[in-house]
Amino acid sequence: MARIAVLGSGSWGTAIAVMADRHGHQVSLWSLFPEEVDCLRRDREHKKLLPGVMIPDSVRITNDIHTAADADLVILAVPSFAVRSTASMLREVLPDGAVVANLAKGFEQDGTKRLSQVIAEELPQVRVVVISGPSHAEEVSRGIPTTVVSASHDQEAATLVQDILMNPDFRVYVNPDIVGVELGGALKNIVALAAGICDGMGLGDNTKAALMTRGLTEIARLGVKMGAQTETFAGLSGIGDLIVTCTSMHSRNRRAGILMGQGVPTKEAVGRLSTVEGYHATYSAKLLSEQYQVVMPITEECYQVLFNNKDPQKALADLMVRPKCSETEHTWLDK
Repeated sequence: MARIAVLGSGSWGTAIAVMADRHGHQVSLWSLFPEEVDCLRRDREHKKLLPGVMIPDSVRITNDIHTAADADLVILAVPSFAVRSTASMLREVLPDGAVVANLAKGFEQDGTKRLSQVIAEELPQVRVVVISGPSHAEEVSRGIPTTVVSASHDQEAATLVQDILMNPDFRVYVNPDIVGVELGGALKNIVALAAGICDGMGLGDNTKAALMTRGLTEIARLGVKMGAQTETFAGLSGIGDLIVTCTSMHSRNRRAGILMGQGVPTKEAVGRLSTVEGYHATYSAKLLSEQYQVVMPITEECYQVLFNNKDPQKALADLMVRPKCSETEHTWLDK
């Protein structure tokens, strides 16, 4: 049995807390907001984000950040925009060598820093791990078999996360390529938005398959330029997460894209969902593509649709009539 502090009581935080408790760990679930703590204590359920999933009485729900002080594992389950502020709150709480695992998939808002870099800046004394892969909170909370990756520069820390969280319903693989794992998790949200737009426009399976395949090429092309390993993008945090996010209605990115494809303005579509990481990731990926001089046509067209009000039909047409090339001319498999 391990002591686990889950910081962030949204869908992912609640799901991982319920799962960890179910498999015998001592779990605390933290929220910044006292009113949310009161509701969760009263209802033992996140009625908005995880209706029907009961939080056991053995899970301690609190707004005291010091619940993380003596934890064997601290899990950050807050949205990407709140990672820095939450990590900052932990600076005087966590001891040297503490293991902090991050669940959010994205970049620091309006920038290009990966979230593990943000955590390391705020918490230089800890060991940072990234958990990523095809893992909808709605399914993890209900014990549906799921596989993820535990990635870190520190193999011992990644293995600790694997040892603590792995169970018959939740299989954890270790991967040393934290750069590739983070980029796969963040950038697939852009492709999921685009896939949703295609669905909203009434396009077919052929279009989505092409979008996902060429989208993975863009993700990996940028990732390799940034120092990631090619094989990471053929794994759970690459193609695995891409598949689940582009095809499932659990995906907020896909659902926001569907609204846009149906003609709902971008800001309104994003506002209807609680968290649409792909919106901010598109801005960050545009900056990174320019910084690393990587051609990312799907990302570019998504950027124009999201931030410059380009008609999705025109964006699709422009993608289809790009200059002809060979599929294998400059692939992400080349080293």
